[in-house]
Amino acid sequence: MARKFEMTINGQPVAAAEYVEIKNPADGSVVGLSPLGTRAHLDSAVAAAKRAFASWRETSDEQRADACRAIAKVLADNAAELSQLLTREQGKPLKGLGSEFELGGCAGWSGYVASQSLPVKILEDSPKNRIEQHRVPIGVVGSITPWNWPLLIAIWHIVPAVRTGNTVVIKPSPFTPLSTLRMIELLNSVLPPGVINVVSGEDRLGADMSAHPDISKVVFTGSIATGKKVMASAAGTLKALTLELGGNDAGIVLPDADVEKLAEGLFWGAFINSGQTCGALKRLYVHDSVFERTCQALTKLAQTIPMGDGSAEGSLLGPLQNERQYQRVIELVEDAKAHGAKVLTGGAPTQGPGYFYPITLVTGIEDGVRLVDEEQFGPVLPIVRYTDVDDAIRRANGTDFGLDASVWGSDPELLRKVAQRLEAGTVLINKHAEIAPHVPFGGIKSSGLGVEFGQEGLEAYTTIKIINSPASGSTA
Repeated sequence: MARKFEMTINGQPVAAAEYVEIKNPADGSVVGLSPLGTRAHLDSAVAAAKRAFASWRETSDEQRADACRAIAKVLADNAAELSQLLTREQGKPLKGLGSEFELGGCAGWSGYVASQSLPVKILEDSPKNRIEQHRVPIGVVGSITPWNWPLLIAIWHIVPAVRTGNTVVIKPSPFTPLSTLRMIELLNSVLPPGVINVVSGEDRLGADMSAHPDISKVVFTGSIATGKKVMASAAGTLKALTLELGGNDAGIVLPDADVEKLAEGLFWGAFINSGQTCGALKRLYVHDSVFERTCQALTKLAQTIPMGDGSAEGSLLGPLQNERQYQRVIELVEDAKAHGAKVLTGGAPTQGPGYFYPITLVTGIEDGVRLVDEEQFGPVLPIVRYTDVDDAIRRANGTDFGLDASVWGSDPELLRKVAQRLEAGTVLINKHAEIAPHVPFGGIKSSGLGVEFGQEGLEAYTTIKIINSPASGSTA
């Protein structure tokens, strides 16, 4: 009998009337049973978070920092269990840039946020006035997380909220709820009841969260289409929003690039987590003079990377997480073939159980073909030839996406000039898909609203309060 997982509300396990099987995308085996939460469960979780906020907001800066350090310790102490569960329900390998890597990131990120602070800013200290700017918590934060990096993204949402005195209700993706349910259960062992609550269920719960009158801020990571729905439904209550949405990240390889040296960075920039990463490299523009060498270097490398069941020793890439995404990748590659694409490697689904699609490199297509214009979110990379750098920049910028971009070459001055012209929230030089807790991250255009990480990301969980008083001894 598969294990039943439970929601956590006000520090207590909460069952549901119905459960759904969560299956391993590598072989279809049942990993566990996830509760189907209802609107009543959501209301109960929000009420618990609201009650907890009344006291949590009054805690000291050091108490909140200690809570984040305690979260980091729980994550480190339970990394083995959570990593294995994550691999089984998400599909990513246990080793390499997989589940153990993700759990390490969770613990490290929590520890970093514990070290951050939002000191009072003195705006005026004159004989007449003392004016202070304080950062104060917003209230109950609603977190809606995706299935690609379910635990790490949950931590990105939860820990800054806790650090700044807010409380949280999180709803994980219905595709990967189990590891989040277990993680929140564990975290409640070191936090007061109601500070972090989790409700699992179908997508409609996310819509209920974004419209809920007692949720003061929503943090959402996911598709542009869903992000727009979140924003629309949040408008009725004027919620604060942070939206990290899709990306169709462009990379430009310049004529002077040492492509053999850069090939590994290009490869993992595109194929980390089997391409299921918002900030992964999704379309690569390569100058005609180095085009064939780039294709050869990437093809040679692709053929050495083992893909398989994430629990198997040696797997560096796993399956696509769900059937819907699997079918989308197949559809986009078949459409590219119909438009004359040349497949260098891969190009057809792997026979056998699981949602495996091989590493696929495609040339012979241009902008206007869906595989170039749309976010594929899978282990497929279109490589597009160009002859003029200005044209490559125009193509890279010619979409509604603006999450990450990258430029690859040898001349530092030229690299920086091109980087300045690329339209994205983050532009990387000779690397891609790199983030850090001290560096603000967010998209422009349709790729997002607001930022996460760094001081700016921490401030996004607060509002400004000005305290304006006469200076000591002044009668004004």
